[in-house]
Amino acid sequence: MNIQRLGTAIAFLAGLLLSVPAASQEYPTHSVRIITSTPGNFHDIVARRIALSLSEKWHQAVIVENRGGAGATIAATAAAQAAADGYTLLVSDRTGLTVSPVLHHNLAYDPFKDLAPITLLGAAPMLLIAQPSVPAATLDEFITYLRRSKNPVEFASAGPGTAPHLLGELLKQSAGVDLVNVHYKGSPAAMMGLLAGETKAAFMLIPVALPHLRAGKVRAFATSGRQRFPGAPDIPTVAELGMPHLESALWLALMAPGRTPAPIIDKVSRDVVEILKTPAMRDMLVAQGAEVAYSTPAELEAFMRSETAKWKKVIQIAGIRVD
Repeated sequence: MNIQRLGTAIAFLAGLLLSVPAASQEYPTHSVRIITSTPGNFHDIVARRIALSLSEKWHQAVIVENRGGAGATIAATAAAQAAADGYTLLVSDRTGLTVSPVLHHNLAYDPFKDLAPITLLGAAPMLLIAQPSVPAATLDEFITYLRRSKNPVEFASAGPGTAPHLLGELLKQSAGVDLVNVHYKGSPAAMMGLLAGETKAAFMLIPVALPHLRAGKVRAFATSGRQRFPGAPDIPTVAELGMPHLESALWLALMAPGRTPAPIIDKVSRDVVEILKTPAMRDMLVAQGAEVAYSTPAELEAFMRSETAKWKKVIQIAGIRVD
């Protein structure tokens, strides 16, 4: 009887092992793809560096697939509709994960149901800059200038719902000033509009603004990052200047299709965070005007929810509509 019982127990355990999901077996066993947006942009550069490092770590090909357009929603939709087996990942940003779902009411995905958080990847702060003709040398003087202006001040943005647009709206709402957003097709066009005198000020990504700042063509008042940016250490943060509510960044996150097994999510998170902690990754991000940021899956979900609530309020007060 004991031998018979032992045989039954062994068979039961064997059945359990056979039924263990692929998530707890060796992963990955074949190539993985990372979906992201437009080729050559910040998302793509970071995704390709992560893919290269993961390929070396996993001894499997990790391929980047570009699905650009529509405020990062095309890439997010493709990832949300992919098989939840760990072999499709997504590099997306604040717009695709927290802003577009508020602005668009007919998206094919819900970021909290159809996508699973893995880790933050990086955060690119913005510079608040103005033309030299603006009579202000500090953030306080700039706010005073805006409040005393008899007419609305033109403020450049990279398009409706973009990070520079929403941060400009947040400044307008919190400081009680009259700003008129002038929308351009992307940050480079917005920068050119500012240099040409079509607008007075803008929040601009650091790599776009820094060459013109160094050439004396614009003036910088503050960075929206949590800490001073290594590439521009003389520029104070908005928090240092008494406006911590303006702290903001264009952040990137690594996601997976919803219902991807937790063991796979945890493994990818651990491996990617290990990569993010390397000096090479830090230096690459600084060169892109960004800083390393990483998190646990649970921390990323909580952060996404707080960001969604923050920008939803700004969007509602501003009455921004894109569809």
